[in-house]
Amino acid sequence: MKRRKIILVVLFLTVIHTHSLFSQQPVWSETKEQKTQRMEWWRHDRFGMFIHWGIYAMPARHEWVQLYEKIPAAEYRKYFDRFNPDLYNPEEWAAKAKKAGMKYVVLTTKHHDGFCLWDSKYTDYKVTNTPYGEDLIKPFVEAFRAEGIRVGFYYSLIDWHHPHFAFDRNHPPVPTGSEEREKENAKRDMNIYRQYMKDQLRELLTQFGQIDELFMDFSYPGEGGKGHQDWDSEGLARLARELQPQIIINNRMDLGHTDWGWDFITPEQFMPQEWPTVDGERVPWETCQTFSGSWGYYRDQYTWKSTHQLIVMLIETVSKGGNLLLNVGPTARGVFDDRANERLDGIGQWMRFHDRSIYGCTQAPDEYTAPQNCLMTYNPETHRLYIHVLEWPFKSLHLPGMKDKIEYAQLLNDASEIKFHSRTQTGSHTVETSRENDVILTLPVERPNTDVPVIELFLK
Repeated sequence: MKRRKIILVVLFLTVIHTHSLFSQQPVWSETKEQKTQRMEWWRHDRFGMFIHWGIYAMPARHEWVQLYEKIPAAEYRKYFDRFNPDLYNPEEWAAKAKKAGMKYVVLTTKHHDGFCLWDSKYTDYKVTNTPYGEDLIKPFVEAFRAEGIRVGFYYSLIDWHHPHFAFDRNHPPVPTGSEEREKENAKRDMNIYRQYMKDQLRELLTQFGQIDELFMDFSYPGEGGKGHQDWDSEGLARLARELQPQIIINNRMDLGHTDWGWDFITPEQFMPQEWPTVDGERVPWETCQTFSGSWGYYRDQYTWKSTHQLIVMLIETVSKGGNLLLNVGPTARGVFDDRANERLDGIGQWMRFHDRSIYGCTQAPDEYTAPQNCLMTYNPETHRLYIHVLEWPFKSLHLPGMKDKIEYAQLLNDASEIKFHSRTQTGSHTVETSRENDVILTLPVERPNTDVPVIELFLK
């Protein structure tokens, strides 16, 4: 009997030790090939819709209005008490995204003000406690999936509402002076807040089916800020990987020191000069951009980009191997405003005829040089090169070094043939010279009636 007890104790200790070793191991590892396969759909689709929506749509003065105007929580509460998006129709949103050519969507489930768009059991600060009274995310997910659009979630690491989120330099209103801040923070326990984030992330990744992209926002390490240790970013990333192994995660949890805690980088509101690199290696990237200067609905903002600018932005992003996540800020009644609709319609009209110069495309191989006033994208599967002509030239477009590389050429919008040659033409009125190995496309004089004409080259 005594020996049996000893054996049981040894077995128990062995199990505990094994579990301890296992729990210390990373829950996520994959080869480069496996990562490439996991991200294949994302690299192919290239174009997504970002949606910033919450009670900040009511003041309609920027999603950071609470911080910018130093609005106390008691005063900010008036928006929560009156939030009632009675015109919310996610099927309409999904139809607009699909028509614009967007293949995936990322919704702000909780922004920095802490307001939650779903019926989280871990807070009262949620849409089901507003006059609207219903969960917003479940019908959203169902509507976009019905249109064949993949679904991603944005979740704010910052939370100006949570009583245990420690005051820092990005908090309204910020206590003046480090001593006052430390005094106030002594009443707060970030351990409680860290668990709150994990609990909510578990809800988001278990209650709404497959989630394809996770956009965590954002870290600002250093004095008066917060980094991966403050969030327990490693724990958050492990949880996400465990619950949704196929998910793609952005790089804003301050996990650059790991090779598993992020999948792509996120340049915001600017265009990189070239395909971004990390440690000298090109990495997946997605630029998030707005129609105007803010993310949430801003009634009186008049710095809106034109449809043409947005189309060129999409082309340029893909020409550098990246994705574009273009943001819409719905109104407090739950609709896209006219300015957003106009631009989505314009993008959709262009994409209808030119989407194959975007989907499945990437940066052209180095052997190809874009002509003047042009951007190039390339589809490695079909072996086709796309020349996006930003300024329509008169009759001729010179392609450097393309001799004997082109099998056929056509305008993409109507599949009409474009003739080409690589010879020097001379005559009494014309001298058109071609450098060795160059090709000259013979273009129609009249510019095609589209925002950015595209020439499709079938390569040999």
